[in-house]
Amino acid sequence: MQSSSTAWSVADESFRDHFNEVREDGKRNWFYPQKPTGPWHNRRVWFTVALLTVLFVTPFIKVNDQPLFLFNIIERKIIVFGLFIGPQDYWLFGLTMLSFMVFIVLFTTIFGRLWCGWACPQTVFMEMVFRKIEYAIEGDRPKQIALDKAPWTSDKIMKKGAKWTIFLFISFLIANLLLAYGVGVDELQKIVTEPVSENPGLFSGVVVFTAIFFFNFTWLRDQACTVVCPYGRLQGVLMDRNSVVVAYDYKRGEPREKLRKHQDRNAGDCISCLQCVNVCPTGIDIRNGIQMECVSCTACIDACDNIMEKVGFEKGLIRYTSENAITKGSNKLFTTRTYGYIAVLVLLWSVLGYMVVTRTHTETTLLRVPGTQYIENPDGSISNLYTFKIFNKTNRTINPTLRVDTPGGTLRFAGKPDLTLEGAGMSEGTVFITVPKSSLAGRKNEVKLSVLEESQKLEEFSTTFIAPEE
Repeated sequence: MQSSSTAWSVADESFRDHFNEVREDGKRNWFYPQKPTGPWHNRRVWFTVALLTVLFVTPFIKVNDQPLFLFNIIERKIIVFGLFIGPQDYWLFGLTMLSFMVFIVLFTTIFGRLWCGWACPQTVFMEMVFRKIEYAIEGDRPKQIALDKAPWTSDKIMKKGAKWTIFLFISFLIANLLLAYGVGVDELQKIVTEPVSENPGLFSGVVVFTAIFFFNFTWLRDQACTVVCPYGRLQGVLMDRNSVVVAYDYKRGEPREKLRKHQDRNAGDCISCLQCVNVCPTGIDIRNGIQMECVSCTACIDACDNIMEKVGFEKGLIRYTSENAITKGSNKLFTTRTYGYIAVLVLLWSVLGYMVVTRTHTETTLLRVPGTQYIENPDGSISNLYTFKIFNKTNRTINPTLRVDTPGGTLRFAGKPDLTLEGAGMSEGTVFITVPKSSLAGRKNEVKLSVLEESQKLEEFSTTFIAPEE
């Protein structure tokens, strides 16, 4: 979506010629956002409290003795809303991710980067946790700038040391939270209750992720959104003129002019106070239009509304709106494009729902042993030799039994295979399947089998059975 700044010819487009994060001398442009206050910020505070509560409580919620969510990529164990996705169900995981991506596209098309400003963990922790601590210890924008420019006195060492210590502790908590989703709280508890030597991998994971998060929230900060994350660059493709974004109403605000007492005003409502720039965590000027760096955090809305209220102008110069709402006065959220995304998403969810409902607890492959012939038994029955593999597609132990459903059919294992299946485990072996001639018709026949656990049928499947020609 093009910047709304193209709507007036006098707009300064020079901001497009350089990256906002880098100064003219090539060094990093370190931002000191002013402490945000206002109704939108208060809403974000309450939303953050609810979101962090859910994030930290969810790993402890279990369904049928399994975590509600688990993303153990290393051991190929994924649980989503209690549904276990093992190695045999990665198509299900792929379909889920595809559905999620289409949802992201649809959501962004309608609401812009609402996710970034309100629910992205990077923004939530940076702006609503770490930044709050920084304000409490170092003060607001002017004090932070002065402190960083000041020499290393005992006061500066104490403030920086206290801030970094708290940052390190919170990074440690976040690292534990991430691992709780990755390996489960039971595995994570071993770090606390057992010696480090018995769980070096888990302990190393906590240390590494703590260092990563500390680096991220202490130094990387806004660059995680503007340099590392690709979502901001994709918004230009995903959004259009109907997308709801945090935008400056240039039709009302331009031309800009400082407010002067006892002087008639013929300019727009923007008084060039720069409060919207001072509060921006990525240092952009929202008046230049939609930019890749904007995360829709609403800080500029509160700052501008506060100034408008003080000078007696109407609020909403910066607000949630769309380009078409500003230029044409129309706000059409759902277009042909969005309806197309909705149709695709409904189709994907329907297929995904059907696959989940019809999904079996086990997956069995039964193949005739290559090079073997059928066996004619003295009682007139026919036997075939097969190899089998039974995969457990759940995260609990299963003790299955195999049964031949074809009338008169029986099976006999070669040896004594252990059919006990651990969570996401597998059992394999060799088995003879015997069927009476009366149940066979021709050389190639279909034999039906079932996998059961006690009286519950877990799976039905069939295999080819070879018999002599009549």
